[in-house]
Amino acid sequence: MRIPIFQIDAFTDALFAGNPAAVCPLDRWLDDRVLQAIATENNLAETAFFVARSGTTPAEYDLRWFTPAVEVDLCGHATLASAWVLFHRAGRAGDEVIFHSKSGRLTVRRAGARLELDFPLSVGEACETTPALIEGLGATPHQTYRARDWMVVFEREEEIRSLAPRMEVLATTGARGVIATAPGKGADYGFRFFAPGVGIPEDPGTGSAHCTLMPYWARRLGRTRLASRQLSARGAAFACELRGERVGIAGQAVLFLAGTIELPA
Repeated sequence: MRIPIFQIDAFTDALFAGNPAAVCPLDRWLDDRVLQAIATENNLAETAFFVARSGTTPAEYDLRWFTPAVEVDLCGHATLASAWVLFHRAGRAGDEVIFHSKSGRLTVRRAGARLELDFPLSVGEACETTPALIEGLGATPHQTYRARDWMVVFEREEEIRSLAPRMEVLATTGARGVIATAPGKGADYGFRFFAPGVGIPEDPGTGSAHCTLMPYWARRLGRTRLASRQLSARGAAFACELRGERVGIAGQAVLFLAGTIELPA
């Protein structure tokens, strides 16, 4: 059995930056064990798989994401990468792709060189900073919020750049991941994202983090359109817009490789 595979650097306009995602278009769903084995073999933050829905014109797609360790409910950069493949390698007409996922209906729109995700918010609730967060981060944040992920707020960008987390401790904090954020230099805010509990020690470019980041920063800065930078080693850039209960998350993407997976019959 042959399966096409594409590796896309997402949320960047240059190769070897942003967040690499593998994308595998499928004719039909394979066994979950096979999907997880492919994602583990790829050893990227996420591998996305999609299948066209029958009876939809133009076609809509069911979309799933796997880390090297588990399936996840939402992933921004691999959704962006999947839409890039549909627009640029699968001949998708028009400027919109509709995906159906464990997080509901997700659209991706083409706007010039950028692709824009439309994702649901995951608003954080203020809470006490747990001892595990402090120990895992090796620092005490100014504020802490809990949503799908923990979000910890620092006062200066340099504080989050200098974090050297103990991943084995962060993996015990009970959420998908930990977002560390602060006012930005050259952007409205900067952030890093750690998710060792799902097999991603530090993610290079995390679109879904803005489901929690944008409600906070839009309220704090008094604006609904903001730019952010992910301060990972590879770096990633985002243009975001708060829209009621949704957030637009826009960025570019670049093809790194295209090939074929060979599976036993």
